[in-house]
Amino acid sequence: MAQKKESVKLIANNKKAFHDFFIDETYEAGVALHGTEVKSLRMGKCSIKEAFIRIEDGEMYVYGMHVSPYEKGNIFNRDPLRVKKLLMHRAEINKLAGKIAEKGFTLVPLQVYFKEGRVKVEVGLARGKKLYDKREDSAKKDLRREFEREFKVKNL
Repeated sequence: MAQKKESVKLIANNKKAFHDFFIDETYEAGVALHGTEVKSLRMGKCSIKEAFIRIEDGEMYVYGMHVSPYEKGNIFNRDPLRVKKLLMHRAEINKLAGKIAEKGFTLVPLQVYFKEGRVKVEVGLARGKKLYDKREDSAKKDLRREFEREFKVKNL
């Protein structure tokens, strides 16, 4: 039996989350959407820069995920900033709720993508960075860029 290759198409990426947080663990969750929202996502019209995730009554919701209205959707379009429900197993949600209760942990969406025709969100369990951590990261990035530049010049 031939194995089916997993097709993943990235829709939106949250680079800001990696700048502002230390990502400890990642999870995959489905999203409950309406028809025109899916069509809009197929065209790549999504932003999760300011989005965050909350657990309420044993269910996960993503706030601030902007899905632009579908151009041909007219009356069927929903509010672009509508709160969207994330679909995960109850045990995983309870595990995450326990970890969030600890000091300094939060849930942030890292990526939105299509996986085998379904919209998925990569959820990151994150700890906030302090200002000095951000400076340290940018210094490392600058150093790495400098090394790459020197390596490139030497190999010409």
